[in-house]
Amino acid sequence: MEHMVRVLNDRDRRTLAWLRQQVSDASLSEAARRCSGPTKPYVSQVCRCLGLRPPEFRASRTHSPHVPTATAEQSLASIREILAAMPAGRTSGQYAGGRSV
Repeated sequence: MEHMVRVLNDRDRRTLAWLRQQVSDASLSEAARRCSGPTKPYVSQVCRCLGLRPPEFRASRTHSPHVPTATAEQSLASIREILAAMPAGRTSGQYAGGRSV
């Protein structure tokens, strides 16, 4: 079916697999033809065309949680230095010119 609809990521793949459980391949193909334009339709377009709303898929357990990188840690350290150097009386509603936003 991926030859008939645009599948960009894992969520699209899971949604397409779910769609195939809900309707026949023939119905899915017909819906893809009905809602396609000059390019293949997105999976979400096919769902709307069929009047279906896919379930919310939870994040896969195979993916690890975000792990800070050295670049991210360095960027955060730079931000902290900039914030620490700011005058203590300055409010968050002011920008560098000293006027309120």
